[in-house]
Order: sequence, then C-alpha cells, then structure tokens
Amino acid sequence: MKKLMVCWNVETPKYLMIICIVFSITGSSSIAIGRPVLKLLGITLDNFNPFIYYPLFVISSFVFYQVFLVLFGWGFGQFSFFWSLEKKMLRRFGISI
Repeated sequence: MKKLMVCWNVETPKYLMIICIVFSITGSSSIAIGRPVLKLLGITLDNFNPFIYYPLFVISSFVFYQVFLVLFGWGFGQFSFFWSLEKKMLRRFGISI
C-alpha cells in the first residue's frame, strides 16, 4: 500500500481506497456496457468472425474505460488524479490532449 501511495503521490489511505474503488467500478462498467453496445450495433459472434468480434470488443471496452475512468473519478472527487492519469495513458498511444 505504501508503494502505491508513493507512486501515485497519494497522501492518505482513504484516497488510495477511493482510487482502487474507482478502478474496480470502471473496469466492470466498461465490460458490462461494451457488450450491449456492440449488440445494439448488430455486432455479435453470430454475425462476425471471432477474429473480428473480439478486437472490436476490446477496442470498445477500452474507449468506455477511458471515459468512465474520468467520470467515476470526478464522481468520487478525484478528477485531477484521474485526468492526469488519463492524459499519460493516451500519450502512450500517441494521442495528446
């Protein structure tokens, strides 16, 4: 726990717990929303080859993850932490904001 607090520059265990909760909610939500959205768009395993469907599912889940991370971070009062993390993550993919 102390290593994470130092790495993320978090001052108290309370904020570290909030950050962990946001990460867990974000991951679960992005997967839970990704499948129905693909199904709504007509992209299912019945219609598409698994080699096409699964990369589309991963990409859609990644997009939802990025959006939800900032939204849930804002909802839990940690917007600045997650916004800086988001910008760092996107820079690694060659996207700058």
